Amino acid sequence: MIFGYARVSSADQNLDRQLKELKAFGCDKIFFDKMSGKDFSRPAYREMRSKMRFGDVLVVHDLSRFGRNKKEIRNEWKQMIDEEIDIVVLNMPILDTRKYKELEGVGQLVSDLVLTLLSWMVEEERNRIRTAQREGIEIAKENGVFKGGKKRYHVGAKGKDKVIYQEAVRLLMQGESVMNIHRSTGLARNTIYSIKREIEQG
Repeated sequence: MIFGYARVSSADQNLDRQLKELKAFGCDKIFFDKMSGKDFSRPAYREMRSKMRFGDVLVVHDLSRFGRNKKEIRNEWKQMIDEEIDIVVLNMPILDTRKYKELEGVGQLVSDLVLTLLSWMVEEERNRIRTAQREGIEIAKENGVFKGGKKRYHVGAKGKDKVIYQEAVRLLMQGESVMNIHRSTGLARNTIYSIKREIEQG
């Protein structure tokens, strides 16, 4: 079976381009998450992996959709290769393990070389963004203009943000756990805790 996997980092980002490419490739089943790629503890990804068997194929648009942490990416990749599950990265044709079936050792060599380079690039980009954000905040603080992050999900939210906020409030009032609300709405757990505090202080 050919499995497709798509991921964006937050609930308000669009998956359409990734899903279109995975469908065009001919994936039999597509899974997607709307959450950070810092590790592989993502509900849809874990569900997909539980269904994958010897001879299956995993297709992703690019390596950063697969994950964001160099060590995690390499460990997950190796585990799937050991289980004889093939991997195809659409925007990097050299990362198609199906091509190397008849060339013993070559597939692993290519995967090792390219993965080392690309996973390093993914992690470096992540670190660069974090550093830029920290520096921007420090500069803003020095200039007296840093106000902290602007809240998206609050009583006066509009449109889709309001719907998500109201759903989080409804689930909290029903006694749902923060983790279940996170999985249901895609909201960050810190955001849910913030909403919960507002309700309790309310």
